[in-house]
Amino acid sequence: MDALTLIGLLFAVFAILGGQVLEGGSIESLANGPAFVIVIGGTLGAVFVQTPLSTLMLAIRMMPWMIFPPQSNPISAIEKITQWSLIARKQGLLGLENILDSERNIFDNKGLSLLVDGGEPERIRETLMIELDVREREGVKAAKVFEALGGYAPTLGIVGAVLGLIQVMGNLSEPALLGTGIATAFVATIYGVASANLLFLPIANKLKSIVQTQSLHREMMIEGIVLISEGENPKVIESRLRGFVPDKGKV
Repeated sequence: MDALTLIGLLFAVFAILGGQVLEGGSIESLANGPAFVIVIGGTLGAVFVQTPLSTLMLAIRMMPWMIFPPQSNPISAIEKITQWSLIARKQGLLGLENILDSERNIFDNKGLSLLVDGGEPERIRETLMIELDVREREGVKAAKVFEALGGYAPTLGIVGAVLGLIQVMGNLSEPALLGTGIATAFVATIYGVASANLLFLPIANKLKSIVQTQSLHREMMIEGIVLISEGENPKVIESRLRGFVPDKGKV
């Protein structure tokens, strides 16, 4: 669970609401149904128009990653590959067939299958790199759905503001109705800018980061599998793969 995401969202919400109270305003004044419908509804509609259904569905499936990101433990992955290399060194590549069914990661399972089938190292690398590139492109495209939401929301906030001002101008002779139009105008702008900068754009950037982390994991798996197919020493394989693990003590 990524608690930092929840902390960030709560911090942002409390900062805005707290600032409103400190300015002498009321929290209730920020609740405006028409403004919400204009900004959020219009933003979603614009994104629906520009996004293929498959990409939209993938983006929806990726949303839980903000709180529950896919587990990626490079140290465990290195230990797994090193164990595979030891088995291959003692029993040959066919010895890995016994663990093929127990490998749950789809990408790792495919690489292991190619290894057991005795594929040439470069052929294995080429096949897995194609899949890595496709998965990364699809993941980035899905993340950009939220980036698009962040791009459209402020503009729809301006649309909401203009609609509110139109209502104000149409009711100049009825002062009692002016407040509603003015509230919609200003609150719509807040909804648009706040949703873009506190929600949509951060989600897009977080998902892109997760996709990059997954790609790095797959690159490491490809390197390890290719080294095993080349008959490299297990200690050399482990040493090479540790280069994929960032040293948190250094920049």
